[in-house]
Amino acid sequence: MSLTNTQPGDVRPDEVAAPVPAVLGVHGITKRYAPGSKPVLEDLTFEVQAGEIVCIVGPSGIGKTTLLKSIAGLHPVTSGRIEIDGVPISGPPRQMALVFQDYSRSLMPWLTVPKNVEMPLRRLKLGKKETVERRRAALEAVNLADADKKYPWQLSGGMQQRVAIARALAYQPEVLIMDEPFASVDAQTRFDLEDLTLSIRDNYNMTIVVVTHDIDEAVYLADRVIVLGGSPARVQTTIEVDLPSPRTQVTTRADQRFTSLRTEVLEVISRARPGTDLPG
Repeated sequence: MSLTNTQPGDVRPDEVAAPVPAVLGVHGITKRYAPGSKPVLEDLTFEVQAGEIVCIVGPSGIGKTTLLKSIAGLHPVTSGRIEIDGVPISGPPRQMALVFQDYSRSLMPWLTVPKNVEMPLRRLKLGKKETVERRRAALEAVNLADADKKYPWQLSGGMQQRVAIARALAYQPEVLIMDEPFASVDAQTRFDLEDLTLSIRDNYNMTIVVVTHDIDEAVYLADRVIVLGGSPARVQTTIEVDLPSPRTQVTTRADQRFTSLRTEVLEVISRARPGTDLPG
């Protein structure tokens, strides 16, 4: 028999909890659009933990949308792998929903708001009662419970994007992917939708990945900001956002730490144009 030199209260090696696996893992992916062509993304790696909001930023044209479409299973990667809950993604995963920038194209103008929200639920083959319950709860979550008889074209741009978000919520995904979701609305509506995103994470314990060109938005929303740069694009740095919660548009943006983080992200982006790489 072998004895270990442990004291009361010590944790034995076999009692140490295993590391919690990432909900979303991007492992060394490379993406080419044609064999032999220059990669858009190369050796790109990062992970997203459960309940995190991660914002992806970088110079225009760097490949952020290509990355999101690859994560969503819409574009196969050339090499490497993308996993959700440890399972490689080979097509659109059941646990994921997307919200795009152009809500006018993602919503069906000939369908009412409720019918638009119910669209993705067909894939789940739910009963009528559960479908209605999910739709009502999702519309209430985005403050559109009274829009149940309207069509998208009867709503403002911000309200239409809320319908798109409600559609994603009704699907009850584990991971919500958002590609420039607020770029087409006015500033005040953008602030409202940012706060809605934070409340969705808190109320649904949802993991959210956002691509945005707006640095202030990235810092306001994110737990971590991932900066892409170079050509082909790689992760240049990951910046932890240690702002206090709950966040508000007035107090958070007035916080000196917010200003410092925004400057830090901007400096990295300015040095991460295609064709460059940061030292190290």
